Amino acid sequence: MREAIRLSIHNVESGNGGPFGAVVVKDGKIIAHGTNQVTATNDPTAHAEVVAIRKACEILGSFQLDGCEIYTSCEPCPMCLGAIYWARPDKIYYANTKEDAAAINFDDQFIYDEIERPISERKLFTQQMLRDEAIEAFKKWSESSDKIEY
Repeated sequence: MREAIRLSIHNVESGNGGPFGAVVVKDGKIIAHGTNQVTATNDPTAHAEVVAIRKACEILGSFQLDGCEIYTSCEPCPMCLGAIYWARPDKIYYANTKEDAAAINFDDQFIYDEIERPISERKLFTQQMLRDEAIEAFKKWSESSDKIEY
């Protein structure tokens, strides 16, 4: 955890991005680091946890983090929490809370609120279209014997 915290502090001091750091640990050793790189890379998904997960999966040659733990300097936002669940590590540890993040204007509550609303009531206009065409990919996936399930 101290390394994730150190990364978060360094990221601010270096001017590279927000105050967030994360590490992925396997067998007691750090295998990947991540810092918030949203503004440095113009990538809104480049949160510390996502960066660390991407690096760890590349190193492990796997899309899952079996046997790994994630240490993050702050309670993950909804996007990062989703990514963590998809990566399937064994454990996650965090330092600062989402309330601590909200206090410095990193407030994700609006996303939690939006998820709870019916699609028609969300602030971001959302409309389904071309389902009859799109469902073909799902049918092919369901019938495929070559798929790697995850």
